[in-house]
Amino acid sequence: MDKKQIENRIKELRKLVEYHAKKYYDDDKPEISDFEYDMMMLELRTLENENPEFITKNSLTQKVGGHVKEGFQKVEHEVPLQSLQDVFDFEEIKAFDTRVKKQAEENGIKEVKYVVETKIDGLSSALEYVDGKFVRGATRGNGLVGEDVTENLKTIKTIPQELPEKINITVRGEVFISKENFEKMNQEREENEEELFANARNAAAGSLRQLDSNITKKRPLDIYIFNVQKIEGKEFDSHFEELEYLEKLGFNVNPVKIPCNTVDEVISAINKIGEDREKLTFGIDGAVVKVDNLKLREILGTTSKVPKWAIAYKYPPEKKETILKDIAFQVGRTGVITPMAILEPVKVAGSTISKTTLHNEDFVKEKGLKIGDTVVIQKAGDVIPEIVEAVTSKRTGKEKEFVMPTKCPVCGADAIRIEGESAVRCTGIECPAKLYRNLVHFVSREAMNIDGLGENIIGILLDKKMISNIADIYDLKFEDIASLKKNGKKFAQNLIDSINASKRNDLYRLITALGIRHVGVKAAKILAKEYDNIDNLANATVENLSEIEEVGPIVANSIREFFDQEQTKDLIKRLKNAGVNTTRIKDETADNRFEGKTFVLTGGLENYSREEATNIIEKFGGKTSSSVSKKTSYVLAGEDAGSKLTKAQNLGITILTEQDFEKMIE
Repeated sequence: MDKKQIENRIKELRKLVEYHAKKYYDDDKPEISDFEYDMMMLELRTLENENPEFITKNSLTQKVGGHVKEGFQKVEHEVPLQSLQDVFDFEEIKAFDTRVKKQAEENGIKEVKYVVETKIDGLSSALEYVDGKFVRGATRGNGLVGEDVTENLKTIKTIPQELPEKINITVRGEVFISKENFEKMNQEREENEEELFANARNAAAGSLRQLDSNITKKRPLDIYIFNVQKIEGKEFDSHFEELEYLEKLGFNVNPVKIPCNTVDEVISAINKIGEDREKLTFGIDGAVVKVDNLKLREILGTTSKVPKWAIAYKYPPEKKETILKDIAFQVGRTGVITPMAILEPVKVAGSTISKTTLHNEDFVKEKGLKIGDTVVIQKAGDVIPEIVEAVTSKRTGKEKEFVMPTKCPVCGADAIRIEGESAVRCTGIECPAKLYRNLVHFVSREAMNIDGLGENIIGILLDKKMISNIADIYDLKFEDIASLKKNGKKFAQNLIDSINASKRNDLYRLITALGIRHVGVKAAKILAKEYDNIDNLANATVENLSEIEEVGPIVANSIREFFDQEQTKDLIKRLKNAGVNTTRIKDETADNRFEGKTFVLTGGLENYSREEATNIIEKFGGKTSSSVSKKTSYVLAGEDAGSKLTKAQNLGITILTEQDFEKMIE
């Protein structure tokens, strides 16, 4: 390449690494693997080193990635939290050793020792203690300024709130989520139809950087401390000595710390960590080599971005070839049908892989996978096995095309894919794979409100095969329920009473309880009012349903598909036979002063929550909408009302203050 081409390539790489650094550090949603990012950075760093005239201070090779997230207070780090120089082969480790020894000799230091530690895959943070008490914690941010996440860090049980010594100390550690907990989190998110975390690092970072510490508290965060940033009243000669002192103070110190006397021992330690990485309970993305002598560290110094006394060795992702023997299908609790690769067992990164998720139909097609293909497997983020690609050159012609099922492999109901979504779902309400979740929803407070029939009891009833269908709830006998608990007669009677009471519920509760996709409580109330009974709703056409302003074509199709299923028809029939009400209960004495009126709520009300105001409007026969249109009757505007108020004013819609509203409901 000539100089102009080199300059253009450097500019192109800078844009790419800036973009992917933002996705990784700021958004916690990476789009490429760590290895791909590392290779991009390596190419940029090499080109800049060979062409120093093109180096700028804004290049990510010269500064730490990451910014302070909006909503957090800024914290200036008294001692910068720098990143590390990455290397990818042992020749670079030896070159590092040569540089260190040269400066050591020039300063009269004869012996050079190192400590090799695991490079934990998490979010770097600093913990500050005053008089032995934890007073502040911050993320690394850009190395100089981070985010104050003190309250979130306090939720991590392995962080001591008070030390046994009254000292002033700042330590640095890595917040992470263990491999086991990461897998559990993603399994739970998949069952709840939530977006999966890309890897354990981003799960930890996203959890720690929550604006609500109650969310962080629910996440299984942990931390390993690996450095003393600053300490008053004590001096140490070596890094290893510091780590031992931190352990005595009660810190959860990085468990893998190998002292080394020579560069050959360093390389052996790196290899040992690489061999054992699968056995570790936490994910790593490399091994860190640190100079042990603290005086020598001061002599070596730092650049604006990295210390000159440490280096990070990055392990290449291990890839293996195997055969894609078959594609099976797994049905989750929400009915999502996930293709699973059945593989010829192969050992990758220390563990034997015989199956892995293929995520969805689009993933299989993008990879161009066929049953019988030779495929390349690697472990993403040291945890999740994944298929990288098919080796098309090894195809024999006997491979079979992949076809996503149109029927649920568990219950035989229609399997559908809604436009705009990647998931294919089972539509059967009686599907055994979905039964537990469907039962939990059916009895919930906003649905049939069967008090006493919680998740634990439902689990026991299913395990004992006392129910195998939603309608079986209404066939439960007093004796059956009483047998579930010691001295369970009172519990049984209360539950029987609650089950019987649910038979008298209004129609909207039953519609909510059926769990029709996209139909919540609000839509259920509208549908109940529009159709009066379950049969009318079950027979409604997509066209008629779509005419209802709050429904629309997507919800209309979902309703139609639901009631077209034989399983739905069977369930409705059984519920009717059990005496469950399927008709709207009309209150002839009800005050319907808001009937035919649509309200839009915007801004903050002083005396009512949004839910309370909505309930009042609905009680008087009105309805609420989330958007302003020509059909809106009133806009109830509280403090800091925004664009909805402006739009209402432009359309000439009546604006109500809270006082106006209170007069209307007197």
